[in-house]
Amino acid sequence: MGKRKRGNAGGASTSQQQQPKSLLPQKRHYRQRAHANPFSDHSLEYPASPDEVDWAEHYPAFAGTGKTPEFADVGCGFGGLLIALAPLFPDTLMMGLEIRVQVSQYVQDRIAALRATAEQEKAAEASADAPAPETETTAAAATETKASPGPYQNVSIVRANAMKFLPNYFPKRSLSALFFLFPDPHFKQRKHKARIISPTLLAEYAYVLRPGGIVYTITDVHDLHLWMKGHLDAFPLFEAVSEDALRAEAAARLSTR
Repeated sequence: MGKRKRGNAGGASTSQQQQPKSLLPQKRHYRQRAHANPFSDHSLEYPASPDEVDWAEHYPAFAGTGKTPEFADVGCGFGGLLIALAPLFPDTLMMGLEIRVQVSQYVQDRIAALRATAEQEKAAEASADAPAPETETTAAAATETKASPGPYQNVSIVRANAMKFLPNYFPKRSLSALFFLFPDPHFKQRKHKARIISPTLLAEYAYVLRPGGIVYTITDVHDLHLWMKGHLDAFPLFEAVSEDALRAEAAARLSTR
């Protein structure tokens, strides 16, 4: 399901990418409970405002460009969506937020491994190429290659509780997409207050989304789907987006990147 903040259009799509396997971490070494209490004190440190976030630390290849994240995956889990989207939108910065310490560490190690593997492959290809006299064309191509960020340089993660401190990371109207994939359903009625979609939290999501930005929700729990859809439908700053419209926008963005 997609919900757009009222304004101009924007969207994204996902695709599975073939990943290098030589350096990738193994999930079995990052065991963690499936859920975490969002109301507990997890001894986390947060920036006082987005201005205090050192984005160059997260995206060194984009240092000095002034770019900030446009996609945010709330409760990103093991990072599957982020890793799939990163090659599709190489110039778009993406940030995952995950509260569980071992899971967030896995994603961090996964990104580092993918970046390192890409650098190894790039170095191997460069050494295999036979040297040739440099012409104006090859010099321009080399400059372009050097200036282009490598694979997965546009994706990062923070260990954070998005229910409490999302605006501490993202400025007003800075995001074009917010993803909520299979959030904790909190089945018991007394725990519904812990659900990631609520009127109070929707106000924060509208704050960080730019006009036309989209909230994507996915769940395999029908009751939770009705809950999220009902709250989004009732919130005045969001309007429903059809599946056909989402697919058309994704195709348009991919064809012009």
